[in-house]
Amino acid sequence: MLRAFRDAFRIPELRRKIVFTLLLLAVYRLGSSIPTPGVNGAALSNADSAGLLGLISMISGGNLSQFSIFALGVLPYITASIVIQLMTTTIPALEKLSKEGEEGRKKINQYTRYAAVGLGAVQALFFSLYITNNASFLAPGWDAGLFTIVVMVLTQVAGVAFTMWIGERITEVGVGNGISLIITAGIIAMYPGEIMRTAELVQADGGEGNWPLRLLAFVGVILVTIAGIVYIYQAERRVPVTYARARGGAAAQARGAGQATWLPIKVNQAGVIPVIFASAMLIIPNLIASATAQRAPNVNAFIQTYLTFGQPLYIALEALLIFGFTYLYNSVQFDPKRIAEQLREAGGFIPGVRPGAPTADFLGTISSRLSLWGAVFLVILTVMPQLVQRWTGISTFQFSGTGLLIIVGVALETLKQLEAQLTVRRYDGFISKGRIRGRMNRDN
Repeated sequence: MLRAFRDAFRIPELRRKIVFTLLLLAVYRLGSSIPTPGVNGAALSNADSAGLLGLISMISGGNLSQFSIFALGVLPYITASIVIQLMTTTIPALEKLSKEGEEGRKKINQYTRYAAVGLGAVQALFFSLYITNNASFLAPGWDAGLFTIVVMVLTQVAGVAFTMWIGERITEVGVGNGISLIITAGIIAMYPGEIMRTAELVQADGGEGNWPLRLLAFVGVILVTIAGIVYIYQAERRVPVTYARARGGAAAQARGAGQATWLPIKVNQAGVIPVIFASAMLIIPNLIASATAQRAPNVNAFIQTYLTFGQPLYIALEALLIFGFTYLYNSVQFDPKRIAEQLREAGGFIPGVRPGAPTADFLGTISSRLSLWGAVFLVILTVMPQLVQRWTGISTFQFSGTGLLIIVGVALETLKQLEAQLTVRRYDGFISKGRIRGRMNRDN
């Protein structure tokens, strides 16, 4: 990894892309220090970030805990992207757009932006009601009136739009996926504070009890989690595929006849999307309860008792939602019928499996089994930190398996993109040198 980054900085074009990406990420992080008008960030930051704010605060890099202008971050865009992807398979008009090439994708991206702004406005409204419901969260001179709520909602909608623009510019001009890098930068930015807080907990204990053992176990779990994430993230099932003919000329077809390759199917095809979506669904009851605490105290008490982070019912519902979203997302991303049709059109087949419907059933069975193990892996990553935090007493939510999965996954994907661009430029250099030598030979 370090070698790839070193080689990238030696190429002027890649160096400019990396610097551009870092500058935009710095602009985004700068927005985390700008508070939303009317909010007392110091009081709000003392709220239980592992309860109500939880994963959203982690993804936004702590912006939500202070309710900065980028408090919602890219979560509305992620949720809108998932919803649009699911709707693409059920709405004929969107499915037709997805097959129209670049123009169709541009229109779908535009719809996604509109949906993200709408979702951001709804989420901002609930958070604004939550803040105005508690007078200590309001800045001096601001009341819980309609004007304050409108100012907060408009500020957050503008922040969501600007965050989407930063992510798209990084993707188009910079290096890596902009949205993923924004999430990763936010999580990493919170790690120094989490490390200091963990050290303060150890120091406050005064060395009594079994703190050294518990701290060592906490660090060991983090290292084992990172190793497991890398292993599962790279794991894939390679389905052998044989091509009866090649798609080139007659000579190429003769050479390619009987060529064998494989179809890779990842164990964790959905990545961290099911975890984010499940957590976003579970935070809705908390938002509603907090926004209507005075009007429905019984409902608020039930939710605060049973549906908060770390509670058994919360963990069980989160596990069920992760399983459901994993299968749902994988069914959208991996279509066995479409792949079987493409294999048949290209003259490919799986040894021992007839083309057409049998191939689709065979691939569907493999995908379902891998989805099961992928869902189990995501549930373990989500539940294990909650159990470890209960045992060790170290409530560092940012060191959860979800945060580590995002960081490791984005790092691996960004590294692959850098290596691909380095490989292309090496081949370009080789081809250019070959052309120059050919011209010199012709001139001589």
